Amino acid sequence: MTDNNLAIAPVLELRNVFKSFGALKATDDVSLTLLPGEIHALIGPNGAGKSTLIRQISGEYSPDHGSIHFLEKDLKGSGVAARAQMGLGRTFQVSSLALEFSALRNVMLAVQATEGTSFRFFKPVMKDQDLIDAAMVFLQEVDMQSRANIPAAELSHGERRKLEMAIALALKPKAFLLDEPMAGMGPEGSKALTVFLDKLRHQAPILLVEHDMDAVFALADRISVLVYGRIVATGTVDEIRTNPAVREAYLGEEV
Repeated sequence: MTDNNLAIAPVLELRNVFKSFGALKATDDVSLTLLPGEIHALIGPNGAGKSTLIRQISGEYSPDHGSIHFLEKDLKGSGVAARAQMGLGRTFQVSSLALEFSALRNVMLAVQATEGTSFRFFKPVMKDQDLIDAAMVFLQEVDMQSRANIPAAELSHGERRKLEMAIALALKPKAFLLDEPMAGMGPEGSKALTVFLDKLRHQAPILLVEHDMDAVFALADRISVLVYGRIVATGTVDEIRTNPAVREAYLGEEV
């Protein structure tokens, strides 16, 4: 990242986004950008509105006001599936895997979606070697190839997070939305995932929602701090660490 960021067209841009639920302002005039090659972390206390904001980006919710642009296209009217097809890849705070299917089959479904076909009419899907080989590449990228034939329901929490990443990779996104990927992982798992995400930014930029501040400080090019639905600061790791308003609202004595 350089000081010439303003000259770079954002991959994702939110402009003055508002979202209310009754009297609650869940998103209050939020503007932010995700630039090519960067990890932009979104942090804030529980109830700050982070998940609501991610849901607006992914298409689950529509903003009351403001706009969201992806690859310079206004996403208004585009649903979750359409945004995924455009290249907006999301992993979830709560796992959304097909638990009855093997790890391999979960990734094969994503490969099929990328190819634009949901069914192989002339060949049983699980005997389609081209499809299997393509899915195995993504499992190998997250070091899950040895667990390919294990049902997702039998995988550990950390393995399920890895499988979600393999699925996200298979969808070949132009940007990643990662909603607390470290949640429920132990120290070693978090360290391994941090290394992986650092490499992942070279495939597509990442908007990262995360409570693990060690991971955030290790990965982020920029950090935005969300408090009561409003961004109170955006800056580099050093700028956020030393920002008095951020320390008071969120970081406290952790820094």
